[in-house]
Amino acid sequence: MSLKEVNGANYERICVKTHMIHIKESFDPLIEKYVNPLLQPGDRIAISEKVVTISQGRVVHESVIQPGWLAKLVVKGVTKHKWDIGYSHPRKMQVAIMQAGRRRVFFAMILGGITRLLGRRGDFYRIAGNRISEIDGFNPDAMAPFDEFAMIWPANADKFCQDIEDRFWVPAAIIDGNNINVEVLGMSKSMPVDKATVRLVLLDNPMGQNDEMTPIVIVRRSSQ
Repeated sequence: MSLKEVNGANYERICVKTHMIHIKESFDPLIEKYVNPLLQPGDRIAISEKVVTISQGRVVHESVIQPGWLAKLVVKGVTKHKWDIGYSHPRKMQVAIMQAGRRRVFFAMILGGITRLLGRRGDFYRIAGNRISEIDGFNPDAMAPFDEFAMIWPANADKFCQDIEDRFWVPAAIIDGNNINVEVLGMSKSMPVDKATVRLVLLDNPMGQNDEMTPIVIVRRSSQ
């Protein structure tokens, strides 16, 4: 358990350890087994987009991805991060091309490169669109066997969260967290704070990035 202060309020973040989730494994039993026994009135939960994606079966194994010339070219210009693979892996970029299309990615590479020279970053992902910034995977530090998979974003993230809330009476959010940033991909209707606050509460990525097996975090307002 760790504490985080956001906008004058303190929040406890209780990381929930689970077993290793398998591809297309039903998600409800995870809530019933690991989360429900720990819940208190007023709690809300944050769920890693990776575990949602795995549960939905939205993954692609590296054996079926052959990087083309465009993927190899684009990765030469992406920002390299010391603590995160980002888009420096050609296979991951190839998955992005499969989602967005070669023409759009090529166009994004040209325009994004120009605006980057002018001091503006991130236009490649905005122009390519198709939510390619949410694609994850091929991280050598990830737990096996998921270091060999690309993970496409969760389908119907808001609906997934609402279904969790409707069945278990706990507001839910899906977050995409790493060592660089955290984004909120979906949220149920009764979440008592907005997405910006959810992001700040989890900005240090308490779920971890490696083999912690804590893909769900219970967030609780604290009186401390």
